[in-house]
Amino acid sequence: MKEKTRKAPMSNPEEEAVRLNKFISHNTRYSRREADRLIAEGKVKVDGKVVTDLATRVSKEAKVEVAGRPVRPRPLHEMTVVVYHKPKGELVTKKDPRGRRTIYDSLPKRFAHFVPVGRLDFASEGLLLLTDNPRVADVLMRSNLERVYNVKIRGSVTPAMEKAMQEGIRIRGKKGAHEKSEIEEMSFAPFYAYRILKNEPNYSKLRVAIGEGKNRELRRFFGHFDREVVDLHRVSFGGISLNNLPKGKTRFLTQKEYDDLHAFLKAQSDKKETR
Repeated sequence: MKEKTRKAPMSNPEEEAVRLNKFISHNTRYSRREADRLIAEGKVKVDGKVVTDLATRVSKEAKVEVAGRPVRPRPLHEMTVVVYHKPKGELVTKKDPRGRRTIYDSLPKRFAHFVPVGRLDFASEGLLLLTDNPRVADVLMRSNLERVYNVKIRGSVTPAMEKAMQEGIRIRGKKGAHEKSEIEEMSFAPFYAYRILKNEPNYSKLRVAIGEGKNRELRRFFGHFDREVVDLHRVSFGGISLNNLPKGKTRFLTQKEYDDLHAFLKAQSDKKETR
């Protein structure tokens, strides 16, 4: 598990403080919504004082209490991570207002409090990591770790598409985006790698490796070139692969995968401390 090298942004002191609900959700089993309710009900103290402002931000050194119990930052190395082979037709969310099926309808109940590392949309399938340590999920989501996908598109692969995969591109428009998306522009870094498996006028297949996890990123990339993504299957994330895991099933990380993940998280922590 190795992050690709990119120029790191300058550290901003204000970014060291996080929203209080995020601090609580990352270090307890409360969700952010539940944390907001507890804050509004006056059940949360920061440095000995009751706080009811939902916009409150705290540093990692703050003394936070929820219902009289101290909340301490959970070390990154304290975690359990599972791989889930998400099938099409499931949302990566706790609940859906429209009553559609979510991953938590399929996951074993013992993973009900696990949080996903990023998202796969309703029509996509493949590898989804989940962890009981939201801080770990946050670090992995923000990382440049390699994500590998098998993609099937309607139409051929053009030289312009290959150039964009090699050099990166900034696009305008919402082709391929969710219907409710308000994002008009999106930039794409050069793909880490790509391989054209089949290139024909009706349908083409590719395997691509990228280092970003933006919403419906690949659908928008190919949509920019008037290519509909008809099948999207993530096969690995950060060197962790699906292998032969059946759809709808979970597995724990292997010892080697845990060792690599611990080494990666330690390197990220050391990098942050030296900035």
